[in-house]
Amino acid sequence: MALGSLLMLGGVASAQKVAFEEYDLDNGLHVILHQDKSAPVIVTSVMYHVGSKDENPQRTGFAHFFEHLLFEGTENIARGEWFKIVTANGGNNNANTSDDRTYYYEVFPSNNLELAIWMESERLMHPVINQIGVDTQNEVVKEEKRLRVDNQPYGNLLAEVKRNLFTVHPYRWATIGSMDHLDAATLEEFQAFNKKFYIPNNAVLVIAGDLDIAQTKEWVNKYFSAIPKSTPITRQHFEEAPITKTIHATYEDPNIQLPMAIAAYRTPSMKTREARVLDMISAILSGGKSSRMYKRIVDEEKMALQMGAFNYSQEDYGAYIIYGIPMQGHTSEELIAEADKEIVKLQTELISEKEMQKLKNQFESQYVNSNASVEGVAENLATYYLLYGDVNLINTENGIYQSITREEIRDVAKKYLNPNQRLILDYVPAKDKAQN
Repeated sequence: MALGSLLMLGGVASAQKVAFEEYDLDNGLHVILHQDKSAPVIVTSVMYHVGSKDENPQRTGFAHFFEHLLFEGTENIARGEWFKIVTANGGNNNANTSDDRTYYYEVFPSNNLELAIWMESERLMHPVINQIGVDTQNEVVKEEKRLRVDNQPYGNLLAEVKRNLFTVHPYRWATIGSMDHLDAATLEEFQAFNKKFYIPNNAVLVIAGDLDIAQTKEWVNKYFSAIPKSTPITRQHFEEAPITKTIHATYEDPNIQLPMAIAAYRTPSMKTREARVLDMISAILSGGKSSRMYKRIVDEEKMALQMGAFNYSQEDYGAYIIYGIPMQGHTSEELIAEADKEIVKLQTELISEKEMQKLKNQFESQYVNSNASVEGVAENLATYYLLYGDVNLINTENGIYQSITREEIRDVAKKYLNPNQRLILDYVPAKDKAQN
């Protein structure tokens, strides 16, 4: 990676255009190829348009469960052999799930491209979904939930925000889902979920790196074209009524000693220009130590140990979340009031030209960094196709950020970040059970 970092130094001023080729197989699988000969490495990835929002409310956690289950084995890859094959051939692999999609990928030396393509076609065409695999992964997922959520300080922050911010949309439950739901599910339910969502016409295959285009197409055709197209997925559309008065909620976390102040606002889809303006607003408020909230509330006033804001953008809606941990002698209410002062400033005064330029430079730099590795390019290509419906955003999205105006920052703050449109979540230490 040292060489890669060196090459990136000159890149901040003008990002390289990412060249790609895309096409569809007859079974509906979308294929995107990106050639990069700078290192003998290849990334083979498949993103499926299935996330926790596609689950039955009585069976939450299925999409994340499948992120694990589909490594169990296939008709031609024995149970427990997947990772061994990858490692033995000098590769590494992983997967991740969001509310909107599931992503699997392998990174191999480029001479193992055919192997990677075959493995991903096996995952799609011949997965073995049996009781032993379900029972094994059930334990793995439970352990992950204990580690990342149940025993993690502030581990339920996002889940609690979503639960209170959404009433009808499936974003209202956590991606990891409910262990009770997974325990209650039958093998047939898992098999039906696989049959419905893990199909070629609900996926995008991205291959990026040191590849020969003609040879790669040949292998893609050889291994993927025989997989039959399946029933197209019809998705239900869920619309939330606007929030018109403050929602108040409390959550007791047994893993914390200090409370956390949380204000969260429901925001528009990540596909919108406004979502990108909100990204810029979070950078102004909390992007680094010179940001407005950090500088004043943490540094100067010493009212908070920590203070932040981020735009959690998703396919259908987003959540704009402001959080802070009060210093001793200060309260969560005070921190929210201080954060509100900074928001009112954004709603009433234009940020300076100088601050705007700094912001644009910051976003340009982030954009370059996100495409600085072949892994980053592969995931971006898949995401822009599957969730945004425009692969070429990999080349044009930075232009959208660069075209945002100071007036838009003011207007979007005014439109979405108002006290009557939000959730105030009192995230507090659990009362000591011994004292009850």
